Amino acid sequence: MRIAISSMSGCGNTTITKMLSEKLGYKMINFTFRQMAEERGVDFWTFCEMAQNDYDIDRELDRRQVEMAMAEENCVLGSRLAIWMLKEADLKIYLTATAETRANRILKREGGTFEERYNQTVRRDKNDSGRYMEVYGIDNSKADEVADLVIATDDKTPEEILEIIVDKLSKIKD
Repeated sequence: MRIAISSMSGCGNTTITKMLSEKLGYKMINFTFRQMAEERGVDFWTFCEMAQNDYDIDRELDRRQVEMAMAEENCVLGSRLAIWMLKEADLKIYLTATAETRANRILKREGGTFEERYNQTVRRDKNDSGRYMEVYGIDNSKADEVADLVIATDDKTPEEILEIIVDKLSKIKD
């Protein structure tokens, strides 16, 4: 079984991907812009700016993720576009949260000020969404048209989110 989990930054994608893969004993695939930036020795935010002008960065990231997922019989792929890119996924999950919630989560993870994290979050959302449309024709604001399960994470703990997903999986397997 291949499970794809997508979201905008700060929705809990990495956390949930990790927890679900551990619970199921499946391989976790979560190759990100941050990892590509590190591979190339470039600051994350500089790398994000580079991606605005070089769509091959997105194409390489997405290609590598899908290749990793297709090499596994059972896996959980977590990425911004996993539910669109991994067409073979048996379950497609999209996590949502308000920009304020996401900024607060990113603030806890990375520090700074709320205003700084909120502005970065909104700017990144706009840039990412524009790029996804330009590169792939994907409107990530319409995830509900692709996802089997959409979960608003604002008021839920990771454990509650995991429970919702496991419940959905049990219904699929029955």
